[in-house]
Amino acid sequence: MSCLASCCASLTCGLCSSVASGISKKSARLAYCGLFGLSLIVSWILREVGTPLLEKFPWINTSDGDTRTKEWYQIQAVLRVSLGNFLFFGILSLIMIGIKDQNDKRDSWHHGGWCAKIIIWALLVVLMFFLPNVVISIYETISKFGAGLFLLVQVIILLDGVHTWNDAWVAKDEQKWYVALLAISVGCYLAAFTFSGILFIWFNPSGHDCGLNVFFIVMTMILAFVFAVIALNPSVNGSLLPASVISVYCAYVCYTALSSEPHDYVCNGLHNKSKAVTISTLVLGMLTTVLSVLYSALRAGSSTTFLSPPSSPKSAGKKPLLEGEDVEEGTENKKDIEGRPVSYSYSFFHLIFALASMYSAMLLSGWTSSSESSDLIDVGWTSVWVRICSQWVTAGLYIWTLVAPLLFPDREFF
Repeated sequence: MSCLASCCASLTCGLCSSVASGISKKSARLAYCGLFGLSLIVSWILREVGTPLLEKFPWINTSDGDTRTKEWYQIQAVLRVSLGNFLFFGILSLIMIGIKDQNDKRDSWHHGGWCAKIIIWALLVVLMFFLPNVVISIYETISKFGAGLFLLVQVIILLDGVHTWNDAWVAKDEQKWYVALLAISVGCYLAAFTFSGILFIWFNPSGHDCGLNVFFIVMTMILAFVFAVIALNPSVNGSLLPASVISVYCAYVCYTALSSEPHDYVCNGLHNKSKAVTISTLVLGMLTTVLSVLYSALRAGSSTTFLSPPSSPKSAGKKPLLEGEDVEEGTENKKDIEGRPVSYSYSFFHLIFALASMYSAMLLSGWTSSSESSDLIDVGWTSVWVRICSQWVTAGLYIWTLVAPLLFPDREFF
């Protein structure tokens, strides 16, 4: 038996070492995404099957046994995994503060040591299940603000990406690219208004007073119209492409908000006749959530707009790293390698994942205030209003990017 255990341990270490050695500097960010995705899968599994286990922990099950519902234990499981994940990325974010070039020893910590990182991550997640409930309650409250901050960063990343896309095609200064811009813009606007019309059918069933849903949908259509009017104003340095893409995004956010309404709500035309949710629906919802969070975190972590440190190539311009012709070739190569600046902020990269941990916990727990069935994900009035407010913040930030240069002409905006 001891020989078998020794062989299993050897194989496990060998597998870990093999995986770790296969992670290069270019794939390190994808590896962090994979680890984050694993945390979401663990959260979901414990959410579904971990209730009987948590009931056996006396420091968690502190009630008489009758007041703790299944939903409460599910939220506890999600929050504890999230807290371990948050601490892992939060600690890395603090360690990586101030890294400017690859000569810094901590650069190798960011890209290497994956066996140790996986072990530390697993230990942190396990240790969270030994914390008292009061600590988790405090983290639950903080997570709501952290999740809101993540949504704000997500919106800013979206605006940055859309403007970058528009500027890149305009800079080509060719007719075919202008035609492409116009075609995509018109297509996005048609999609936004068509989708909004479909929302009227889905979430405003006949015979019911659904004034709130109508207000949300009409406001979405008004915002899309306002975006176009402001962007096409001659005094505003705007473009139709960003306005159209933001309009589609706002329509999508409106849909996710309305679909998060309680399933017994008469105005939720998609689910008010359904009393059960299939496994395939849950899997699809979870997969969509995972992909959304991973993309946002990776895109934010890679954005040079937010993350370029002062010594990065973007801020350094085209100035060569080394000057002079009398430098020996060996010394020059050594300095070029050791003094090469990092391409993004490692600290902020990990901070995004830490905030995403809070956001994913709120999604899987229904923002910890859902009265819906424990089998549902991201359903309840809290989820509805969080998404609607996110839509309004997106609209406000986009309009601000258009009118700010007019209000403050002496300031330079990027």
